[in-house]
Amino acid sequence: MEMPPPPLPARAASPCCSACPLKQELTEARQQAAYWKSLHARAKQRETELERKLERSEAKLKQLDRELFGRSSEKGHSGKLSSESGRLRRRGQQPGRRGPSRRDTSHLSSEEEWRSLAPEQCRCDRCGLPFETFPGTEDSEMFEIEVRAYKRMVRRRRYQPTCTCEHLPGILTAPGPPKLIPKGLYGISVWETILLDKFVFLRPTHRLLEDLRSHGIDLAMGTVTGGLKRLAPLFHPIREGILRRIHEQLRWHADETTWRVFVSVEGKVGCNWKLWVFQSASAVVFVLDPTRKAQVPATFFGEVERDGQLRILSADRFSSYKAMVQVKDGRIRLAFCWVHVRRDFLGVAQDWPGQRDWGVGWVEAIGELFHLNSLRLEAPAEQFESRDRKLRAAVKKMKKQRDQELRDEQLHPARRKVLKSLQDHWEGLTLFLDHPEVPMDNNAAERTMRDPVCARKQFFGSYATWAGYLAATLFSVFATLELWEINPRLWLRSYLEACAQAGGKPPPDAGRWLPWNLSLPERTAMAAVTASS
Repeated sequence: MEMPPPPLPARAASPCCSACPLKQELTEARQQAAYWKSLHARAKQRETELERKLERSEAKLKQLDRELFGRSSEKGHSGKLSSESGRLRRRGQQPGRRGPSRRDTSHLSSEEEWRSLAPEQCRCDRCGLPFETFPGTEDSEMFEIEVRAYKRMVRRRRYQPTCTCEHLPGILTAPGPPKLIPKGLYGISVWETILLDKFVFLRPTHRLLEDLRSHGIDLAMGTVTGGLKRLAPLFHPIREGILRRIHEQLRWHADETTWRVFVSVEGKVGCNWKLWVFQSASAVVFVLDPTRKAQVPATFFGEVERDGQLRILSADRFSSYKAMVQVKDGRIRLAFCWVHVRRDFLGVAQDWPGQRDWGVGWVEAIGELFHLNSLRLEAPAEQFESRDRKLRAAVKKMKKQRDQELRDEQLHPARRKVLKSLQDHWEGLTLFLDHPEVPMDNNAAERTMRDPVCARKQFFGSYATWAGYLAATLFSVFATLELWEINPRLWLRSYLEACAQAGGKPPPDAGRWLPWNLSLPERTAMAAVTASS
């Protein structure tokens, strides 16, 4: 606490001062007033700074609380964030909408089961006369699933030559069944189940083993781990084929997330590695790397030729994408995600007191851009130009509003931060205007990343480096199959059988199993919508 100033030193009396004592008191009073005014001004300044600091702390606390405990969906349920009717949409079938069609089960095999009355029930309970059989039956359907483990006993016949030719051995034996792992005890169906259960259905292996024990087969965890390590090289040709395919494309999506690899790596602290996803219209590749550096996507895309073709990568605003050498020299252009921009304004509306209306207004403006762009993409050729003008006018209006608000020197710091980010990324955000095939969001990559994220929550990650790379490879394979609507079980069974025929190695023509190399009858037979296991 500051003390009042000491009294002024006494000065020698002068004829003027002695004649005007009131003037001296007035001077001293003015000095005291100026001193206290300066103290008050400094106190007000400290109070203002503390209020701003408290506001920032409360906003940060709300942000952390929302990220940790909030809803994963960004859709609101109250105020301006709710629907126009103000009522929540109930779950299930909506009134006035066409009901879902019945599932096609024509591909399933049928087993007939006849049900008859017991002999004592086939007569009248009063007179005892028997019933007569009535033509036809009353039929009903039930769907059943039968899962069973069994031991496959292979008996190979032996033969003895009856001739005396020396080039023949004394005893000939019929060849054994093809195996994925030579001299292994477990057949293709077992490894097919293990791979699908872990990398498609995202279940921890120990739960699968408990499930198998309930069916009578006791499989050791060490056997599974050793088997997966031996199976990993089988999928290398498939991954390389997918990698070549995605490099041939001109439009991509990218995203990254944490994938834990519980191994010690020299120069790295902790077990948090990064799983990157790169996706085109027909292929998906996951890349596992210990870092989030720009060299990861730069190495993935490699030497991009300057052939005059425009290559566009849709991504979030993560600095590693902006630092790629291919982006800096213009060989790849970045299209930024409007959903992330929307998330910025939504965060200001939710976290900062008094900023809700402003943030929600910008959220609605961004939603209008999505709506106008959807109308443009759905428009017939003769209406495309008019709808394109409406979209460009809305973008121009948003830019004008952004610049006008940024010129305000008293603009709230939270507003200035998100508007400055919007200004800095404007070129990449508006790339979709001249290239309608580029989406406004990066949802394709984020949806593809959902399976590894769910897997990470179920079994934490990988406990060996080779296991992490196997996970990245199989996530790539199964995500690519999903793009082509291919049943992963049927595809995997076909490919593993070919590997077994090749002696537990990749088949010489492994590229034939890439989705785009399958014939139309093969793709139809493996179609996800009609396939049965």
